[in-house]
Amino acid sequence: MMAKKPPKPAPRRIFQERLKMTALPLYFEGFLLVKRSGYREYKHYWTELRGTTLFFYTDKKSTIYVDKLDIIDLTRLTDQSSAEKNCAKFTLVLPKEEVQLKTENTEGGEEWRGFILTVTELSVPQHVSLLPGQVIRLHEVLEREKKRRIETEQLPSTSVEKQKEPTEDYVDVLTPMPACFYTVSRKEATEMLEKNPALGNMILRPGSDSRNYSITIREEIDMPRIKHYKVMSIGKNYTIELEKPVTLPNLFSVIDYFMKETRGNLRPFIYSTDENLGQELNMEGRNEKLEEKSTHRMK
Repeated sequence: MMAKKPPKPAPRRIFQERLKMTALPLYFEGFLLVKRSGYREYKHYWTELRGTTLFFYTDKKSTIYVDKLDIIDLTRLTDQSSAEKNCAKFTLVLPKEEVQLKTENTEGGEEWRGFILTVTELSVPQHVSLLPGQVIRLHEVLEREKKRRIETEQLPSTSVEKQKEPTEDYVDVLTPMPACFYTVSRKEATEMLEKNPALGNMILRPGSDSRNYSITIREEIDMPRIKHYKVMSIGKNYTIELEKPVTLPNLFSVIDYFMKETRGNLRPFIYSTDENLGQELNMEGRNEKLEEKSTHRMK
C-alpha cells in the first residue's frame, strides 16, 4: 500500500494565525528573492505585503514570519538591470538601508512595484504596466490603506479621551501601538486570556504607572499559567525586566521579541473580524496561480 500524503494545513487556519500575529490587512503576496544589508546573497521567501510592512516566510504554509521590513519611509524605488531573462530586479531605498528584490518574471515585478508604491505614496502609480483588473486592485488597496491610516490615527486620541488623563502622561499612546495593546488591568488581562485562548496568549497593557507597560501571557505547558512582565520606558527605548534585561527601540520590537524567543508559541491577543478573514481568503484565491507558477520556476 502506498503511504498517504500528510494533509496540508488549511488555508483558513494559516491566514487566521498570520492575521493574529500581524493585525494588518493583506494587500499582496508571492515569492520574492530578497537581499538585505546583512545578507551575503539573496534569500528565497514567500512574501506578504500587509499595510506598509513586508513579512517574509520560509514558505507559503509557514505561520511564523522569519523577518519583516517596514517600508513606510520608502525614499524611492529604483530599477536594476539584470542579465537574467524574464527577471525583474529593483531596489527599495530606505533611510537606514537599501534592500534588493528580485522576481521570477517581469509581470510579477510590475505587480510588486505597483502595490509597494501604492501603499507608500498613497496613490496609484501611473508608470507601471499592469492589466485593467490589476489596476482596479491597486485602487481597492489604496482605499483600504487610506482607511487604515485614518483609523490608526484616531485610535490613540480615543484612548486618551476615554482615560480622561493629562496628555503628557500618555506620550507613548500618541504613537501607533501594537494591536495586542489594551487599556486593561492585570486582572482584566488575565480574564481575557483565559476566556478567549483562541485569540492569542499575549497582551500588552499599561503598567502600574502611566509611563511604563506590562505584558501578560498565558502559557500551556503542563497546565495553564499566567505570567506578567514589566516593560520600562527609558528615554526612547523600552527595557523588558528579565534575569538579563533586554532593551529594544519600540513596543512593536518588544512583542516581536517574545514571539521569536518562544518560536511563535506566544501570539498577540487580537480580536479579529470575519471581514478581515474574508479579505485574507480572497487574496489566497487570487494568488494561487502565482504560487503554482513560482514553485517550479523560482530558484
